[in-house]
Amino acid sequence: MTFRSHMQIALTEAEAAAARGEIPVGAVLLRDGEVLAQAGNRTRELNDPTAHAEVLVIREACRVLGQERLTGCDLYVTLEPCPMCAATISNARIGRLYYGASDPKSGGVGQGPRIFSHPQCHHAPEVYDGIDEARSAALLAEFFGKLRK
Repeated sequence: MTFRSHMQIALTEAEAAAARGEIPVGAVLLRDGEVLAQAGNRTRELNDPTAHAEVLVIREACRVLGQERLTGCDLYVTLEPCPMCAATISNARIGRLYYGASDPKSGGVGQGPRIFSHPQCHHAPEVYDGIDEARSAALLAEFFGKLRK
């Protein structure tokens, strides 16, 4: 089987989030190559601190499938998930996590608390980092660069 990245969908969602004034993070969740949900951050728009791209796609995929477990699913996200999102990924039992840019300040997978390494973590997905990392990091740098002007 040949690996096919779906990060472009997540990057498109991140660009749309930036256009709405949100931090440009996008995500897409798939099962067997079929897109179940895609979203960008909407924390400001929804006045909801949990409306991260990862949480939004997990909620939608669970709704679509009619279940709380997403075993066998793949999640692509442009930025390393924060601890809240990493815990949600674990609780949803997502099979594989692919992410773009690392997040040294707020990451929860390869940085910071490393949620999947804790003994209390009931499920750890396979993790693949650095997927389209340069493009993901550039979106974030451009967004925050404009804020600092």
